[in-house]
Amino acid sequence: MKLDILAIGAHPDDVELSCSATIAKEISLGKKVGILDLTKGELGTRGTTETRKDEAAEAAKILGVTVRENLGFSDAFFINDKAHQLAIIEVLRKYQPEVVLCNAIQDRHIDHGKGSKLTSDACFLSGLRKIETFCDGVSQDPWRPKHVYHYIQWNTIKPDFVVDVSGFMDIKLQSVLAYKTQFHNPDINEPATPISSSNFKDSIYYRAADLGRLIGVDHGEGFTVERYVAVDSIFDLI
Repeated sequence: MKLDILAIGAHPDDVELSCSATIAKEISLGKKVGILDLTKGELGTRGTTETRKDEAAEAAKILGVTVRENLGFSDAFFINDKAHQLAIIEVLRKYQPEVVLCNAIQDRHIDHGKGSKLTSDACFLSGLRKIETFCDGVSQDPWRPKHVYHYIQWNTIKPDFVVDVSGFMDIKLQSVLAYKTQFHNPDINEPATPISSSNFKDSIYYRAADLGRLIGVDHGEGFTVERYVAVDSIFDLI
């Protein structure tokens, strides 16, 4: 199964919080999108791995992604080494995405920066023919995504480009709030965390509104790049 986009996050909910409106927009345009979670988020203060798994499945259903997988890396303790790189390479070669969306290049949570570099390195290594990987006992062909873009998370990072996601914020918020144990929910009794406040929930909307304001639309999602963004014509820019 070939994907157009593979969105990768260190934890279940990273993708939803950061780039799910972009994903929803591309799916509406006929693109096939998958999500790969690196960990189960087992060290999260609220909820359990079981509730997080169910919430991730519900969020995937809301967004309409083609596939969602979890590599089960150790939350907070995974590292950028050969074993972890190869696990991601196997998934990249399995789905052959043209575009990979991944964690912020640096952020409040240490897993986000680590996940960003790990994913970026794996995307490069996946194109090397002498690295052998297998899927169901069959040797995989090398595959390197054409583009690797990093979404923005807790920290306010200046984006290199902004996607117009006007009209897709409702589905983004629905996918985020599928994580009922993680975010603001007055109906559950869980410890307070930086992401469980009503302020944080509101920030999802006002950050998108502010980025939209800056590019002259209702809402936007920002990304940073590893190489220059190229266009055929200056008229491609809006």
